[in-house]
Amino acid sequence: MEKRQASSFYPHFSQEERPTIDKLVGLFNNLVFKHQNILTDFLDPGERDILKTIVGNDAFIQEFGGYKNAEKKRVYLSEEWVNLTPKDYQVTAFNIEYPTKFTQLNHSSILGALANSGIEMDTFGDIITDGEGEWQFFGKSELTSFFTEQIDRIGKTQVKVRPILFKNILEPQDDSEERTEIVASLRIDAVLARVSKQSRGQVQKSIEAKEVKLNWHDVQNSNIMVEANDVLSLRHFGRLQIEDIVSTRKGKYRVVLRIWQTKKKHK
Repeated sequence: MEKRQASSFYPHFSQEERPTIDKLVGLFNNLVFKHQNILTDFLDPGERDILKTIVGNDAFIQEFGGYKNAEKKRVYLSEEWVNLTPKDYQVTAFNIEYPTKFTQLNHSSILGALANSGIEMDTFGDIITDGEGEWQFFGKSELTSFFTEQIDRIGKTQVKVRPILFKNILEPQDDSEERTEIVASLRIDAVLARVSKQSRGQVQKSIEAKEVKLNWHDVQNSNIMVEANDVLSLRHFGRLQIEDIVSTRKGKYRVVLRIWQTKKKHK
């Protein structure tokens, strides 16, 4: 394995991602120099994509976020293959106890409470719900005492955070919907405009404002062509994954989408 230079990866990603590249190159270089396995903080899919680009085939990458299909995961880097168990990732699941008869929590309020508690965003992973008022989240095991002792209020609601066994993790609610759209072009602005019911001009302005991501990375321009399995997100609208693309006889495209739309806050 050879030392990496962060600048060599800059052209592959947006300028805003350079601090992430610097950090992850530093982690990999630690592996090169110290020959000690590395366990990262929680990384989102975009950060893990950057890490995989940096590592290439020179080290083993294993990841775990606490449950199947987790979005944020801790990554284990090693020079040799290691047979890992969930415990090795030092991820703990936490249940949020609160008076469900009198109030309801939501994702944004829980995220806000965790983010404003004095810890970094990469110290905790996904926040999940069963859609029936039960909420759980995943955090670094070394911060168990912090989560259980310091997180005692979410918004105006008093809560109790307790670590739980993995067998007691909720079945996360799937609030996605499948939709089929006919589009004249597979350009990212055309697809997002059709799905979000906005004009292409509005979507192009969102791209310029860095409010659009393709496969978890900022989009640089509007003329990128999307493909099956791509994940697109548009701020204030939500996220979608392209499941299938079929050409029609009239020269257009039938696009099958899985959509997770941002929930509007009720006033």
